[in-house]
Order: sequence, then structure tokens, then C-alpha cells
Amino acid sequence: MDLLDRLLGHDRWATEQLLALCAPLSAAQLDQEFDIGHRTLRETLDHMIYVIDFWTGWMSGGPVAHDRTTQHYDRSIAALTDRHARFHSAFAALVRDIADGQRLDDTFIDHYAIRQSLGATVIQVHLHNAQHRSEVRHMLERLGVPLRGDYDPQEWEHAVGLVPLR
Repeated sequence: MDLLDRLLGHDRWATEQLLALCAPLSAAQLDQEFDIGHRTLRETLDHMIYVIDFWTGWMSGGPVAHDRTTQHYDRSIAALTDRHARFHSAFAALVRDIADGQRLDDTFIDHYAIRQSLGATVIQVHLHNAQHRSEVRHMLERLGVPLRGDYDPQEWEHAVGLVPLR
């Protein structure tokens, strides 16, 4: 397994873990306002998941087909979990294709009409999600939800059986 597979695998797994922790929460808890992130668990998770699709679209040559700020859609944890699985699978497949084709240094024009490299955008998506996962963890802690770990890459390797604990 190479470094890119580790980044992609960890990113998907860590968000899946947090979505699972959110599944039993009430609508009031998901929509409770905090002074961080996108203010609520639901908004922060929706933003994180949308951004994966957003950058997949731009890296593939155009904007995404939906706009989370103007369109109404199901934002239940079940629906967010489903969208995350679909969007991350598409992102990972695109990234693997880019890396296998040695195109990480290739560029595209983003939504601000700025040239971006494919490689830096892959890193951007991973770091963006890590930042927001930290905010989600903080919100969950403030709601009294017990966290099961740090959800870091080393924990991911143990959880998926890549590295034995002992």
C-alpha cells in the first residue's frame, strides 16, 4: 500500500467513524449551534462531504451538478453517510487514476479561475477534512458523546488490520 492509498483510506474511514457516532443523535443535537466549524454538526458534515464532490468535479473538468447552498436535499445522517460513500469512492478512483497516470503535477482551473495542481488539490481535500473532523470531534465532546479514539492514521491502520497492535 502506498502513501496515497493510506491518505485516501484514512480520510474515508475517519469521516465514516464520526458519521456513525452521529447516527443516534437527535435532530436538536445535530443542529445545536457551536462557535466553531460551520456552527452545527449537520452543517459541518454536509460541508465536508460536499467538498469531496466539489473538488472531484473541478479536477475532472467542471463544476459539480449540485449546489449545497441553494438546493434542498436529505441531510439526515443516513443520507450524508450514503453521499459520503459515493463521493469518496468517486474521488478516490479519480485520484488513483491521476496518480497512476503520473498526472499529479497537471493543472486545472478552479471556481475562482485560478490554476491549481491536481496533487495539491488531493492534499487540500485531505487536510480540509482533517480540520473539520477536529471540529466535529469537539462538538461531539461538548454534547457528551464518548469518542472511541483519535481517528488518526495510525489508529486507522490498526482498525483495518494493516498493522497488528502487538
